[in-house]
Amino acid sequence: MVLVRAVFFLLAMAVNLGAQPLSKGFEYFYSLDYDESVAEFERAVAANPEDPEAYNHLAQALLYREMFHAGALESELVTGNNPFLRRQKMEPRAENIKRFDEAIAKAMSLAQARVSQNPRDAKANYALGVAYGFRANAGFVIRKAYMDALRDATQSRKLCNLVTEIEPGNVDAKLVQGLHDYVVGSLPFYMKFVGFLAGFRGDKEKGIATVKMVSEKGTLNKLDAQILLGVIYRRERRAADAIPLLRPMIARFPRNYLFRLELAQMYSDLGDKAKALETFDEIERLKKAGTKGYERLSGERLAFARGNMLFWYQDFDAAIEQLKLATAHPESLDLNNATMAWMRLGQCYDMKKQRAAAKPAYRAAIQMAPASEVAKESRRYLDAPYVRRD
Repeated sequence: MVLVRAVFFLLAMAVNLGAQPLSKGFEYFYSLDYDESVAEFERAVAANPEDPEAYNHLAQALLYREMFHAGALESELVTGNNPFLRRQKMEPRAENIKRFDEAIAKAMSLAQARVSQNPRDAKANYALGVAYGFRANAGFVIRKAYMDALRDATQSRKLCNLVTEIEPGNVDAKLVQGLHDYVVGSLPFYMKFVGFLAGFRGDKEKGIATVKMVSEKGTLNKLDAQILLGVIYRRERRAADAIPLLRPMIARFPRNYLFRLELAQMYSDLGDKAKALETFDEIERLKKAGTKGYERLSGERLAFARGNMLFWYQDFDAAIEQLKLATAHPESLDLNNATMAWMRLGQCYDMKKQRAAAKPAYRAAIQMAPASEVAKESRRYLDAPYVRRD
C-alpha cells in the first residue's frame, strides 16, 4: 500500500479558513509555532464561542501540533520510497487529542445546527466540511482508521460540492474537491476497488488540475493550494515544478525550516547533489546563527536528512559519517526517522562489506520499533546483507 500520510494530510490542509493577510494564529501556524497558534485560536474561541470556524481553527492547530511532535509533517514521506503506512501507529499525547476531539465535536455541532435551520447556508456547510476533513486526517494519521478516514474525507467532499452548488464562484471550496479526486485517484488498485464499491470516486489528473486552479485563482485557500500543489508535485516526482512554489514559502515564512529541508530534497530528486548539499549547509548556518525557529531543528535531524540523501547517491563514507551523528542521540529524532537512520547506517556498512558493523545497526532499528516495517526489513538484513538494486 503506497497511499501515505501526507495524502490525507493534504485534505486537512485544504480546509484552512484563514484570511489574507493571515491572522496572527495562522502566521504562527505556518511558522511551526504551534503552541502560540493554539493559544491564539483559544482566544478566538473564547471571543466567538458560537462560531464553528473558530473551533475548526483550534482543532487544526492542535492536530498539526501533534503531527509535528511526531515528525509527521515532512512531505518526503509522501513518496513511494518512504510510505507512511510503514510507520507504527502514532502514540499521541492524550490531552492534546482529547482537546482536538472536543473542538471538532463542537464545530460539527454548531455547524450542523445552522445547516438544520438553513440547508443552503454555504458558510455553515463549508465549516461542517472542514470539520469532517480534519477528522479524516486524524483518523488516517493518528488512529490509522483508514476506511473511517476515507468516509469522513468523502463527506467533506460532498459538503464542499454543495457549497460550490450554492455558490458556483466559490473557488476556495474546490480545493477539497480537487484533493479528494487526487487522494482517491492515487489509491492502490485494491483500495480503489473497495472504495469504488463503497461509493468513493476520484481522478488523480483532474484533482491536480483543480488544485492548480485554486493556487492561481483562490482567495482564502490560495496559499494552502500553493503549498499542497508543491507536495503533490513532489509525490509525483515533479520536483522541477515544485521548487518555484516552495521558494516564495521560504521567503514568507523564514522560521519554517521544513520548507528548506524540502528544498534540499527536491534538488536531490532532480539529481543536483551540489545544490542539495548547499541547501543543507545553509540550514546548518541558520541554526548555528540562532535564527528564530531553527532551534526546533535538532542537529541529529539535519544529519539524518544529509545522510539519507548521501545514501541514495551511494556516497557511503559521507553517509556513514552523518548517520553516526544522527544515531548518537536517536531520542532527538522522531521514532520513524530514528529507526530509519539505524537501518540506513546498516545498509551503508553492508554496501562497504562491513558486515560486523552492519548487524548492530539493524538490531538497533529493530529494538526501537519492533512492530514497524522498517524493523521487519532490518530483520531480513540480519539474515542476508543488504544489496542495492537500482
